[in-house]
Amino acid sequence: MKATAVATEDPIPLSPRTRFRAAMILAMAADALQIFVFPLFAEGALSPADDVLDVAVAAGLVHLLGWHWEFLPAFLAELVPGVDLVPFWTLAVVNVYRKWKQIHDHHGRNSRPAPGAKRPAKFFVSRRENRV
Repeated sequence: MKATAVATEDPIPLSPRTRFRAAMILAMAADALQIFVFPLFAEGALSPADDVLDVAVAAGLVHLLGWHWEFLPAFLAELVPGVDLVPFWTLAVVNVYRKWKQIHDHHGRNSRPAPGAKRPAKFFVSRRENRV
C-alpha cells in the first residue's frame, strides 16, 4: 500500500502594490471596454452586458482592494446611461490608491523626503567638522 503525500499550497499573499496594479489594470480595461467596444456591438448604455461587466468589476475590485466607499458612486454612475462613458472605475482606484499612499506615508513606512526637500538642520557638529 502506497502512502501519497498531499501537498497543500497556501496562496502566496500579494503585496499591496501588486494588488493596486491589478486593480488599475482591471479598472482601465473595463472602462476601455465600456467606452470603445460596447457601444459598437450592443444597445449602447442600456446593454445587459455592460451591467454584468460593472457588477464583475465591482466584485473584482472589492476582492483585490477590499471595500472602499469610492466604489459605490462609481458603480452607480456606471449604471446610468451615457454617464458610463466617464472612466469612473479608474478614477475610483486612483482615489483609493491616493488615500492608501497618504496613510502609508503618514505612518512612516517607506517614507522618503520629497526630491529637493531640505535636510533637517544638524544641532551637533562633530569635532572633525570644526577643524579648518
